[in-house]
Amino acid sequence: MELYDTELEREPYRAGIETLEPLEPTAAGPEGMIKAVRTAVASVIEANKIPVLLGGEHSITLGAVRAALERWPDLTVLQLDAHADMRESYQDTPFSHASVARRISEICPIVQAGIRSMSAEEAEFLKEDAGCEGGRVTTYYAAAMTGAYGVKKTSEGAIKNLSGNVYLTVDVDVFDPSIMPSTGTPEPGGLGWYEILRLLEKVVTEKSVRGFDVVELSPLPGVVAPDFLAARLVYKIMAYINEGLKA
Repeated sequence: MELYDTELEREPYRAGIETLEPLEPTAAGPEGMIKAVRTAVASVIEANKIPVLLGGEHSITLGAVRAALERWPDLTVLQLDAHADMRESYQDTPFSHASVARRISEICPIVQAGIRSMSAEEAEFLKEDAGCEGGRVTTYYAAAMTGAYGVKKTSEGAIKNLSGNVYLTVDVDVFDPSIMPSTGTPEPGGLGWYEILRLLEKVVTEKSVRGFDVVELSPLPGVVAPDFLAARLVYKIMAYINEGLKA
């Protein structure tokens, strides 16, 4: 992957990137793994660095958000995803990847974008949350986000619903499967590369992104384009964050 960014006309890596050893899985189950992620992310935040997590399973986000909340109590979360991830539990655990946004909504507000798949249970929960005072979930559906106008309206709405301190989580299935087939649960009708970039650019440069993750890449043998997309996405988000810090 080339390190020069043609949009920003610079090499973002020169701002500094430190790579840590992979976090060893624990046999303590999903909740134990989330606690381990929380501890690891807290140490990065304490060092005044911006944590970047590469998954893997989407449940890792909860541990990172818990760590960030300890430092920034007004934290909000921006979730780019095909799925609502709002189940109360899935496969006998409330800490599943299918429940991660539900758990996050219990501790801080969350804005979702790109959503196009959910269960009846999740749809009912979102209706109840939207209908009550002090609702904690704002959802933007993929069907309303296509094209420049749709992305612009979503970006403006997201910014209004996010605090100054944001944790960003990107499930790669937010992209259309035509460009991101390498994920466990692809959904038709996803977003394109530039649609996602314009949304990220707007949010990342106007808010303080305190950490982010890119999750759910499941590489396919012999199909390398999705892997490069994920790598470029991580690098691009780093670049936008760095530009925001300069502003």
